[in-house]
Amino acid sequence: MFDKLFGRNRKKEEPLPAPVIPFGRYSDNNKPVAKVSRWTDADNLFKEKKYNESIDAFFEYLRDDHTQNVVYERNGAEGRFHFYQGSKIVRGVFNNEVLKAEVTLARMPQPSVPVMRRLLEMNFNLYYSRFALDNDRLCMSFDSDLKTASPSKLYYGLKELSTKADKQDDLLVLDFAVLEKADNEHITTIPQQEKEIKYAYLQKWIKETLDAISSMDADKFSGGIAYLLLALIYKIDYLITPEGKLLNDLERITAIYFKKDERPVVEKNRDMVEEYKKVLTKTPEEIFSCLFRSNFTFSIVAPQPYKVVADSIHGANQNLVWYRDNNYPFVASQIAEYGISYCQYSYSLPKVITEFFHLYMMISQADYFAALGYKRYYDPAKNQFATEAILERIKIIEGPWKEKYPLMEFKIQNLRFDNLVNFGYAFTTELESLNMEPK
Repeated sequence: MFDKLFGRNRKKEEPLPAPVIPFGRYSDNNKPVAKVSRWTDADNLFKEKKYNESIDAFFEYLRDDHTQNVVYERNGAEGRFHFYQGSKIVRGVFNNEVLKAEVTLARMPQPSVPVMRRLLEMNFNLYYSRFALDNDRLCMSFDSDLKTASPSKLYYGLKELSTKADKQDDLLVLDFAVLEKADNEHITTIPQQEKEIKYAYLQKWIKETLDAISSMDADKFSGGIAYLLLALIYKIDYLITPEGKLLNDLERITAIYFKKDERPVVEKNRDMVEEYKKVLTKTPEEIFSCLFRSNFTFSIVAPQPYKVVADSIHGANQNLVWYRDNNYPFVASQIAEYGISYCQYSYSLPKVITEFFHLYMMISQADYFAALGYKRYYDPAKNQFATEAILERIKIIEGPWKEKYPLMEFKIQNLRFDNLVNFGYAFTTELESLNMEPK
């Protein structure tokens, strides 16, 4: 009877598996050693004029074995391939003479002068590829003689082709009613509940940021306000992972601040606030159309030396101190988040750093992750950290990367668990101090 009442013989319930939800932008700079060696093989084979073998090695380098983003087939001297980049599929063929690739952007049932003018203008900014019209099919294409198809030319040519197409297809269809979506059947819709949670938190994060800004002196706190507005972009980009128009809106807001002009920060902040207000007016259906899953082959950002990452964190944390010490905890917490989230947004980070960043976001945005079905590492209502679980997770993240980064050591003894601001400061300071010198 006592066993039944107090559960002494009751089996311990297994925790529910975590949802499988991708976050953030795709990074292609974490290829294993075997893949990197295939790039070297491709380059050496090209120099030896073994062009067919060079092409084989190049596409093996490009393929991510986990996501199966590249399909490559050869039949003697001829072959074909296709690979995924967001909402687009790039398809190509090759033989002993030439390699050709193209991607469908949209359908244009009726000729449109404004559309063609837009494409003509964008052509001037392309180095390897070009826009084209095949009957009613609006597309982009790239080709190269095999004798000049070095791995570098193929990489940057196919990257330009695929990333530009992935960005422009949705924007063109939105801007020109004459165009119709095409060749995007491969994208995966996400569950309705997940869409609704992401929409709700998108609204919540924007509103709480704008509310905080409205209570601050625009001139005196212009720097802190800029931190809030930029950190919000990077939070949405990583946690919501938008595509299409919403992604373009975020990039436009970022460009307002970082545009090299003589305008004061106060004016830039004002313009960013107005753009956020426009996002708030979007209907759930408009936001839902920008939320879907897709596969990628190329990263849209490039790797940087780790010192660049460390300097970003250091600079933000230096500015955090005043807000922390003068009782602005919300601003301070967002500045702590900014230092590393700016890097996650702007650079292709080592995967282990992204995993540390993801853990930090699971703590700083605990309610959001709990709503999605993840375990809690922090309870903001009680200001209570799951300390043991956090420390265990840090060790789990570190373990597999010790071989590649033997000097990397996250000093867990330096963490603070008294409040979120101090935790964020200590956690990101440890990220700043990591020795990421590879073996």
